[in-house]
Amino acid sequence: MKHFRTISELYSLNGFPAPENPLLGLITCSQLNACSLAYTEFTSDFYMIALKKMKSGTFLYGKTKYDHDNGSLSFVKPRQIIKLENIELEEEGFIIYIHEDFLLNHALHVEIKKYGYFDYEVNEALHLSPKEEEIIWDLYRKIQGEYNNNQDEYTKDIMITHIDSILKYAQRFYKRQFLNRNVFSGTIISKFNDTLKAYFESGNLEKEGLPTVKYMAEQLSISARYLSDLLKQETGKAALDHIHLFLINEAKNILMSTDNTVAQTAYQLGFENPPYFSRLFKKEVGLTPVQYREQFLN
Repeated sequence: MKHFRTISELYSLNGFPAPENPLLGLITCSQLNACSLAYTEFTSDFYMIALKKMKSGTFLYGKTKYDHDNGSLSFVKPRQIIKLENIELEEEGFIIYIHEDFLLNHALHVEIKKYGYFDYEVNEALHLSPKEEEIIWDLYRKIQGEYNNNQDEYTKDIMITHIDSILKYAQRFYKRQFLNRNVFSGTIISKFNDTLKAYFESGNLEKEGLPTVKYMAEQLSISARYLSDLLKQETGKAALDHIHLFLINEAKNILMSTDNTVAQTAYQLGFENPPYFSRLFKKEVGLTPVQYREQFLN
């Protein structure tokens, strides 16, 4: 698999004109016969922000295939496997390549890592309304204007400011997307709880240990970060919090209906460390497992 260390290398091997800045690449897809690359599957040392409305072709991020029925904004972080092949667009699109080093000595170098949507799969891309799409295009054109002019000491900061704005708008628009998908969110929450219940009833807790957020997400065919963000938007709690709350409720039942020790209860629920279980129980309930049991016995 090809790994691109520089944007210049990616451009050169795909026959694109050399980038105006070796650490930042802008491609407007209508300028190309296709958005596909000579190396259809690759990794890189740069972030990718892409706006596209696909007519046909394949865009994979990890093992997940992008649904090309809708226009969307998607985000890829460095060293993630992506695949672009035989892509035809219904409308103009763009790709922004941002090398990690372009953000050095700037606050965005740290801030960009906090945006969870860089960990989403492509089928969880951001679907834009026409008004939202125009906002993103306006910011892209501002970056493009700076990029194609004679660059000076202010150019980099101005371009990073507009990139930062795209990321902030994307965060806002994703929250809107979650809110507008209440039916989907409700279905995911129900399936999440059903999956946890099935995992518990199958005896997997004792055999395999606690279910991870990654495991839960795979069962629901979405990425772990998207699952946590969706649950947090809908309920105020992330996926791991929901797993813990489910287990604490099961723990309450075991403590009240059996004579099991706290350690036995912890192991039954998949906790390898009983003291950690006790701390988690107290954090959620306000009492230790022993105190919880004693209050009913007394």
